[in-house]
Amino acid sequence: MDRERRRPRAPWTLLICTRVYPLLRRLLFQLPPETAHRLANAWLRVAPSGAPHAVPSLEQTLWGLWFPSPLGLAAGMDKGAVLAPGWFSLGFGWVEIGTITPLRQRGNPRPRLFRLPEQRALINRMGFNNDGAAAVAERLRRLGARPGPICVNIGRNKDTPNERAADDYAAAARALAPHADILAINASSPNTPGLRELQSQLGALVAAVRAETEKPVLVKLSPDEPDDRLAEMARAAESAGAAGVIATNTTVNHAGEQGGLSGAPLRERALQVCKLLYRSVKVPVIGVGGISSAEDAYARVRAGASLFQLYTALIYEGPSLPRRINHGLAALLARDGLTLRDAIGRDAR
Repeated sequence: MDRERRRPRAPWTLLICTRVYPLLRRLLFQLPPETAHRLANAWLRVAPSGAPHAVPSLEQTLWGLWFPSPLGLAAGMDKGAVLAPGWFSLGFGWVEIGTITPLRQRGNPRPRLFRLPEQRALINRMGFNNDGAAAVAERLRRLGARPGPICVNIGRNKDTPNERAADDYAAAARALAPHADILAINASSPNTPGLRELQSQLGALVAAVRAETEKPVLVKLSPDEPDDRLAEMARAAESAGAAGVIATNTTVNHAGEQGGLSGAPLRERALQVCKLLYRSVKVPVIGVGGISSAEDAYARVRAGASLFQLYTALIYEGPSLPRRINHGLAALLARDGLTLRDAIGRDAR
């Protein structure tokens, strides 16, 4: 990454500020969720790109990569369109793209994305809809200089049986790793039949991916496993060479449409799992699930998250949210006289 590109710019995308977005959200929420999602992607395609608004107290280096902020975009928002320049311009310090499978697939039948406004949540059963590893790799190749790390989340194709899943993860890694900074293994989505069973094979999956690349490999875990099982899986991934664990994916422990629930209802469980994994492994933990404010981000850092991500809150709060979280987190650290490094895991020790 080119550190000379860190100088922040204020793109016109951020003119849709806190006062304007509630009106726009009301209009967008009249549309089906996937239609609104496509409109947001189209908006980011034409938005001027720029470096993240770096806040010095939030900068850190992990795995030899410089992060201008610990705040990342969670997988699922950019399912392979590779709109990273737009995401960085909103204030994200890193971006996770995917889930990407070796071969293109359409995903599950529609409707497959549902809003729960009263809970500030989403339910999705998308099913890894994406254009395939080769197409996404080419989009990544064309990006050029990047103001922050890009992680690519990989999974198996729906029609691949679990006994051959490692081959799919290896194939996706082979195509995508040359153009990514980090890879993340998704074996915890509830929306591909049998996928969560692969969590018992995390060591083999990590080994298969690491055989294809020396880039950092993360593993994303389900919040629906018992605590002892989560700790066991995280340790297995760490022993196989995983560079970090993501806590957590969506949950199926809810009433309503079939699929994974994300957003505010997941916050407490994701926070608990973050603390558990911080105590269980030595590699960094990435916190995700229900983060919608600087206070939520600070709690996740204090629970053990070296990095954290959001997705659902962006839909409810709008494009000014990443910068608000960055500046709010910096203010909370300053209030308590802590550096980011000092704060990580402070409430989990």
